[in-house]
Amino acid sequence: MSHPWPDGGGKPWPTGRLPWRSSLAVAVVQLVGTGFAAHGQPARTDLGPGAAVLLLAGPVLLLARHRRPGAVVVGTAVVTVVYLAAGYPYGPVFVSVVLACVAAVAAGRRVAAWSALGLLWGSHLLMGHWLYHRLPPDGDGPVGWGQEVVVAAWAVAIVAGSELVRVRREQWARERAEREAAARRRADEERLRIARELHDVLAHSISVINVQAGVGLALLDQDPEQARTALTTIKAASKEALGEVRQVLDTLRTSGASGAASRTPAPRSPAPGLDRLEELTGQAADAGLAVRVEVEGVRTALPPGADLAAFRIVQEALTNIIRHSGSRNARVLLSYAPGGLELRVDDDGPAAGGGATGGGNGLVGMRERAAALGGTVEAGPRPDGGFRVRARIPLKGGRSTP
Repeated sequence: MSHPWPDGGGKPWPTGRLPWRSSLAVAVVQLVGTGFAAHGQPARTDLGPGAAVLLLAGPVLLLARHRRPGAVVVGTAVVTVVYLAAGYPYGPVFVSVVLACVAAVAAGRRVAAWSALGLLWGSHLLMGHWLYHRLPPDGDGPVGWGQEVVVAAWAVAIVAGSELVRVRREQWARERAEREAAARRRADEERLRIARELHDVLAHSISVINVQAGVGLALLDQDPEQARTALTTIKAASKEALGEVRQVLDTLRTSGASGAASRTPAPRSPAPGLDRLEELTGQAADAGLAVRVEVEGVRTALPPGADLAAFRIVQEALTNIIRHSGSRNARVLLSYAPGGLELRVDDDGPAAGGGATGGGNGLVGMRERAAALGGTVEAGPRPDGGFRVRARIPLKGGRSTP
């Protein structure tokens, strides 16, 4: 199992493969580059098998830089110090240390990286100003302080570049995590939306079917014609439910198909709205609930989202009355105002079957629909008996209809 970065900010280093391509490239650069650099440094020790071993030791250690970044950066620094102490020509021997330092800092081993660079610079300082007469090549003199400033500047630049790489990796990791969290959040919201749609469609239709099935069974022998009417209502309600479920699933497939929206058929009918309120009250009447609809204010064509939410809230409220109330009468008030729409659904009660109107997932769904539009839903018993559902939905971009 791969472990996350110690500072918590990035993708774990891969542990399945060794970075042999980059390590091989470093080996070639150090061997070939040092060979060219040696021509301009005749006073240094000639390159030989020992130098080749040291120039290859750093790239070999780099193979483990993703698994042991702290040990590798210290190891490459030690190899470089030994190379310099042997008096070999200056050249790209420092490439191994640079790459190991970047890997260590990016992996969170910052103390090891800084310590390795401090060891390298301190050793160079010690050899260049105090131990030069004891180390090869013979007759070597002290290193100028200007060169030490250059070496120190390179060390600071390596640390700064490594820190920049670390910060960028952490930023990319955070952005990736935020995108994944946003995608999960959108998926959760979509599942909740689909669940609300299916609940509202099925709860209402199955309530009507349940009531009509009871009527049909009760009148099957006594009044076959009335039983036939109940069965006809059941057929119509089930057909309507199947159509709306199919529409919800078509919408789900359309929104869930990545890059394939053009190949997925669009829903065959628009989402329901308050223009279908008469149809809704007719279905309630078939279930034995007489609904009176009243409108206050100037009727306004609602935005699609608000129209669907208003329809579903009324539908769920009427479904709860059919299922949980002993009242066979209900009143729906649509109150239009410049800034919003108020819905009110009342029944006279009492509660039937030991249930409570407005309980369960239906009321939660109504509140979620209203809240998504910046509105509210209140539900509870009325002081004079019965039950009331009141919803307020803000309107934006509505237009008056004749």
